[in-house]
Amino acid sequence: MRGRVPEMLLGVGFLGIMTTLYLGLNWAPSVSINAFESPAAQRIFYWHVPSAWAAFIAFGVLFVGSALWFFKRSPMGWRLHVAGTEASLACGLMAVWSGCVWGAAEWGTPWDWTDVRLNTFGLLTLLALFLVLGRQSQPDGVETRDTFSTFGLFGFVLVPLTYIATRIWQIRHPGPVIAAGDDSGSLQSEMSLVLLIGALSFTVFIIGHMLISMRITHLEQRLESVQKSLDGGN
Repeated sequence: MRGRVPEMLLGVGFLGIMTTLYLGLNWAPSVSINAFESPAAQRIFYWHVPSAWAAFIAFGVLFVGSALWFFKRSPMGWRLHVAGTEASLACGLMAVWSGCVWGAAEWGTPWDWTDVRLNTFGLLTLLALFLVLGRQSQPDGVETRDTFSTFGLFGFVLVPLTYIATRIWQIRHPGPVIAAGDDSGSLQSEMSLVLLIGALSFTVFIIGHMLISMRITHLEQRLESVQKSLDGGN
């Protein structure tokens, strides 16, 4: 049972994500028509907000893993780096896709190149894509790991910038809907419940995702070590 925990977490998280999408589309109340140009389109937020939340967690894991490898040469750190990049890419793409769906309905365009938060989050997702594709296309080695870990370390500066961008440079992206400091940021209990289910589901999902990724990377490292031993014996 213990060895199946990552798969169980992944499955439970996936079911929770599907439940969130269903509740957001069919059960949660709609917002006031005065709040949005396209009130029905805001239902994608029940997918968008939790996926962005999970992406930030994954980027945090990527940063920790990059630091552990770069400064400590920790094999566990490299596995965290790999898991963080893959989870960041998966959740980042889901957040970008769902944001584009809402933007196309609300703004008439899927993307606004003048909005700081959109662009910084887009850069974070592109960074994750670069790290995933780069690791797959380059031979594994200390120099390769150092290079990708450096990108992981310096790219993390975009995370706090993305978080505060809406509060400082709010252009199109909506401001905070929770703890906004006024009545406009409050949510009905049903809306808060669906968002909470979504946040928990996405969190469980990426934990399972990263655990499986770390297991695969560990097996790859063991296989490479065995291969080197066999080559040395010959």
